Amino acid sequence: MNPLRQLFGGRGTSAGQYGMIIALILIVAIFEIATGGLTLSPTNVINVFQQYSYILILALGMVMVIIAGHIDLSVGSVAAFVGIIVAQAMSQWHWSWWEAILLGLVIGALVGAWQGFWVAFVRVPAFIVTLAGQLIFRGANQWIGNSTSVSVPESYQTIGNGFIPDFGPNTGFSNGTLLLGLITVIVLIWSEARGRAKRRKMGAELVPMWVSIVRTGILVAVTLFGTYLFGAGSVGTSFPVVAIIAGVLTILYGFITRNTIFGRQVYAVGGNANAAALSGVSIRRVNFFVMANMSLLAAIAGMVYVGYAGASGPADGTGWELDAIAAVFVGGAAVSGGIGTVAGSIVGALVMALLQNGLQLIGAESNLQQIIRGLVLLLAVAFDVYSKTQGRPSLIGGITRGLGIGRDRTKATDAPAQVAALPKSIDDQSTVSLP
Repeated sequence: MNPLRQLFGGRGTSAGQYGMIIALILIVAIFEIATGGLTLSPTNVINVFQQYSYILILALGMVMVIIAGHIDLSVGSVAAFVGIIVAQAMSQWHWSWWEAILLGLVIGALVGAWQGFWVAFVRVPAFIVTLAGQLIFRGANQWIGNSTSVSVPESYQTIGNGFIPDFGPNTGFSNGTLLLGLITVIVLIWSEARGRAKRRKMGAELVPMWVSIVRTGILVAVTLFGTYLFGAGSVGTSFPVVAIIAGVLTILYGFITRNTIFGRQVYAVGGNANAAALSGVSIRRVNFFVMANMSLLAAIAGMVYVGYAGASGPADGTGWELDAIAAVFVGGAAVSGGIGTVAGSIVGALVMALLQNGLQLIGAESNLQQIIRGLVLLLAVAFDVYSKTQGRPSLIGGITRGLGIGRDRTKATDAPAQVAALPKSIDDQSTVSLP
């Protein structure tokens, strides 16, 4: 086990620590066998990213909400509300697609400001504010759209079901996807080399060179395999535009949570609001922007889904909040707040997306799908609680820490008593004096 500890970081690593990484691999392997190879076929992989991209996007915002000690139950309704307005702006008001997208972003920001105001300044618990928002914006969606579907033009659908353009000679693959994969490989190698150089310059302890080589090699191999899957699809397909949108947002929010003052303040508020307030952190500001950001990402998720579906309907966004929350908890976030990573949430989102896709491929009934997804969520959180009481670090954080693309904020030496003593949300701490 010592080589694995060096490779993935941290003391006290055990087989149980590999949690969601192992779960993701097992889900893929089981469904690959059960479907006769359909799960990892290029067509299905492309379809998964197009159909379930909303989970990836919502998970990026939800992880910050949960780290801060809150919950957001309105994201599905907000997405549907923005989606119907954007669709009507193009179909009835004859706006261009880019004007409609700007309108959707503005509405998402306004909705977020509305909910953030109640949470941050009136101090109504986020659970109640967003439960009310779920009802308000679901009703508004059906009122504006008259409970009917509104189609969108083909020019707009590109953001949901379009692909990066192809070019050059006929290689049997999408040349655009091959180029994107090559760029990604170069960035991974550069990130590892830069991380080692930075640690050497600071005089910090370096992991053995073989660890860097193997760790980077694994990520490069995964990237090359993904490049093959996306590049070998049917004629006219390649890497989805929506996957690029989700990828850019992932990098952006990974940077925000890891390298910015605001990102650290979010962790501080969720981990110990009293200490954060005494340190000069504006609790109101953090809570306001966390909630506002969530609604903005919900708007983006709603718009890309409308592009994928080709229309906005009254049932859009139903249950999305549960998918996003499940993805974040499956990805290792703590129910009590203060703990979670963007990388972990993306892994959790992939687990939920591939699980749902695999169940559909084998023809499982919808009620059975719900039961299985619920059990996976329950077991994931139970496993997370058990792992934290054993003082085990995060595998996902260990992998990404070496590349500088993620950071596990937990400590491997946390004792059970320390974990149990973590505070709940700011709403549960009446003794905090807000700045």
